[in-house]
Amino acid sequence: MTQTFDTPPRVAIVGAGPAGLVAARWLRAQGFEITLYDAAEDIGGQWNPAGVHSATWPGMVTNTSRVMTAFSDLDHRPGTATYVRREDMHAYLDRYCTRFQLRQHMRLGTRVEHLARADRGGWELSLRHDGQSRIEHHDRVVIASGRHQLGSIPRVAGLGTFAGKFGVAHTSQFSGAALYRDASVLIAGCSISALEIATLLAQTGVQVTICYRRQRYVLPKLIAGVPTEHALFTRAAALAAAKSPAAAASALRAQVIQAAGRPEQYGALPADPDIFAAGLTQCQGFLPAVAEGRIAVRPWIAQAQGRAVTFADGSTGEFDGILFGTGYELSLPWLAPEIAETVELTAQGMTLFADSFHPDLDGLAFLGLYDLVGPYLPVLELQARYIAGCWKHGGAQPTRAEMQAGIAAARRMSGPLTRPMHVMALEFARRAGVEPDPARHPDLAHALLSGPLSPASFRLEGPDSLPDARERVLAAASAFGAVCDPEAPA
Repeated sequence: MTQTFDTPPRVAIVGAGPAGLVAARWLRAQGFEITLYDAAEDIGGQWNPAGVHSATWPGMVTNTSRVMTAFSDLDHRPGTATYVRREDMHAYLDRYCTRFQLRQHMRLGTRVEHLARADRGGWELSLRHDGQSRIEHHDRVVIASGRHQLGSIPRVAGLGTFAGKFGVAHTSQFSGAALYRDASVLIAGCSISALEIATLLAQTGVQVTICYRRQRYVLPKLIAGVPTEHALFTRAAALAAAKSPAAAASALRAQVIQAAGRPEQYGALPADPDIFAAGLTQCQGFLPAVAEGRIAVRPWIAQAQGRAVTFADGSTGEFDGILFGTGYELSLPWLAPEIAETVELTAQGMTLFADSFHPDLDGLAFLGLYDLVGPYLPVLELQARYIAGCWKHGGAQPTRAEMQAGIAAARRMSGPLTRPMHVMALEFARRAGVEPDPARHPDLAHALLSGPLSPASFRLEGPDSLPDARERVLAAASAFGAVCDPEAPA
């Protein structure tokens, strides 16, 4: 049963990256008294170059366009490149903090060491700052500490004996190509970071070999000059997937092959005909570099011994370093055991209602702790709006029965844990009551169905609507030459 309060509830937000910042913005809008905690000395999460958990590197740019790597209240500055540099993303988040006066509510350099229920109701956070420990009480807590903090390195026979001079590391520890000059490097994995780093190293003359268990379909960042997520992660695609998953998978594979071809055409490994079983990844230069012989492709590692690595097909190679781009484990070691057990916490995820709540943890919410294919920021904002809307005075919080049914359904689900951005965006938008109806906006129908799911498209209706949302939706849909004619049939 939800607590009632005579004064605005005090909400702790764990994490001052994009998820924590957007949670703070929307909770403040509903009148909550907020405090953000982050172990780093500055905001930004992954986009804080000095952050201890940042997996970015000098010169890194976003994988998604500036239109889709933003929140609805704030666009990137004019002249920003299509794909935003790490430093510009950090500056963008800093401007967002300034706009919504968030810094005055922050406790940076403050590590959360334990979160547990408080005997008097609410939640207790054990904190450490400047070597001093203290306990603070909050009525509610949002955990927005990030999904990508603990790099996962799988077990490989003999890996502990690897004797290359650069050793074994995770791609989250990569700090640039200069270290590997004139070296031979093995990259293990088919994630975006693995392919991006392989391509960057190959461009600087490093001898690069990449290996993986399964070949994903590889999309370029741009299709005919249009960012891939603008063309593929649309409302129409999400609706089609809900109506007929098999037909949607077939249609998606056809789109991908038309845009990028099959991996084996470039000399990479064959991908499973079922695109959802194979998975999708993205890199503008990886497949061309394979075709040019600048990146060698091998199946997964069978064993390592000294500098030598033997692959599953019996081929071998000697390497100076191995970088594993093999994903992340969900790490929340500071949760009280009772909380971790309740949410069924594993390295892969949790069992929650709408990825946000648990019926046995009143006043606790989780934000952004899922694997997503595609742009994160629009989805984070929609989830933050949903959580804030549920918690606000008079908000429509799901009932215990609804949450229990949702959790039971989540347990029955099978398939990949990674989910597409456009599907999750529409789920949160519907829960938050902010999904625009194309029928109510006939002049925007084509843009809303076939254009990108831009953040502004979810500010067209409701109490949080923006006066310039219509113009911004059209601008996003027609950006990069992909003109969406308002008169064209949807």
